[in-house]
Amino acid sequence: MSYIPKEELEEVLNFLKLREIEELFSHIPKELFGEVKLEKGLSEEELRRFFLEVDSLNKNLIIFAGGGAYDRVVPAVIPYLISRGEFLTSYTPYQPEASYGTLKALYDYQTYMCKLTGMEVSNAGVYDGATALAEGVLMARRIKGVKRGKVLVSSAVNPLYRQVLRTYLYGVEDELVEAPFDGEGRTSLKGFKEGEFYCFVVQQPNFFGILEDLKALRESLREALMIVVVGDSLTLSLLKPPSLFGAEIVVGETQSFGVPLSFGGPYNGFLTTKKKYIREVPGRIVGKTTDLRGREAYTLVLQTREQHIRRERATSNLCTNQTLVALANTIYLKLLGMDGLRKVATNSLSKALYLKEKLLGLGFKQPFKGKHLWEFVLCHERALELRKELLKRGFLLGIPLKDFYEGLEDCLLICATEKRTKGEIDALVKNLREIL
Repeated sequence: MSYIPKEELEEVLNFLKLREIEELFSHIPKELFGEVKLEKGLSEEELRRFFLEVDSLNKNLIIFAGGGAYDRVVPAVIPYLISRGEFLTSYTPYQPEASYGTLKALYDYQTYMCKLTGMEVSNAGVYDGATALAEGVLMARRIKGVKRGKVLVSSAVNPLYRQVLRTYLYGVEDELVEAPFDGEGRTSLKGFKEGEFYCFVVQQPNFFGILEDLKALRESLREALMIVVVGDSLTLSLLKPPSLFGAEIVVGETQSFGVPLSFGGPYNGFLTTKKKYIREVPGRIVGKTTDLRGREAYTLVLQTREQHIRRERATSNLCTNQTLVALANTIYLKLLGMDGLRKVATNSLSKALYLKEKLLGLGFKQPFKGKHLWEFVLCHERALELRKELLKRGFLLGIPLKDFYEGLEDCLLICATEKRTKGEIDALVKNLREIL
């Protein structure tokens, strides 16, 4: 750390109340640290070989976890196409004459999201699923004309999404009320009064992987706008669209559509709604029209943000969208089509059921009896210990729920996607049996 000026280093350490900079990395296992010795003046080829050698030391985990980020097969054509010269920038295409291909792709993306959710209008994407939820609630707030109001959100909505939503609502001084879940892992709206909330939020399937009864929830609160969160967009290929159950706004994350796992993104959040609410949609919308010669043309038709209109009239301060990720989503959807999506989904489901059966045979317990797809919760008195030991053997088994929910301290949110093989599942079970 000699390259850091001594005065600056001392100032940072004093502020953080640390004695030495190594304490910043105390959470990283010491065996992962190694001394890197580079001779001065390495050539480009020598440096490339060095990094390849270092990269070969990395271990790729076999992932059995989801919670909003899924390890799925990414067709090789996707990274090839999105790296072409037409798509070198991932920024919003302002000039239609210079961005025709990107605009066409975003228009197709919007079309796909409307078909999947059953809604009439889609924006061109926002930062991620959590942002889409927060923007959707602010949109509902504008529709209802609320000054200060209450939002009801299911506690079975992704905890990280709820955290972002709470941050957004802090600024407008709205109250966020959480609805509990019952013994089957489903949202319960018992005791909540009609007219008390301007909107309510439910996730389908919810964070536990359980399928919610959207029809019953809609009937419980008819006056409030219903916002449905889709944590894994692939579920839309199997389930009835949220529009059939009275949803006014549908939001979610499209990472499952051809985007690999990474350290926090970038991902892409979608927002779809009814046409009558189009003026309240955050972000921007690509429209299809004709030019002066009658030829097909695409352009940004709605971009009601503060950079284009008076700040007080803006629906959002979102300044861009995840164009490159949305492009990857579009290519994925075009490649597979609805039949292909269903095959990926049913493949994921069959492997999840096989995995669950094996884990139940090893003494795991199922706390929730509700129906699920490829994510489910299992508990074991040694769950955290088992997970830690499996990590050493190259397996990531589930997400610990102890950080998010009381009473689920020994539970894991487990997931199996189409990428997992029977051999990998059997290997996981074999290692678990050895540890037990």
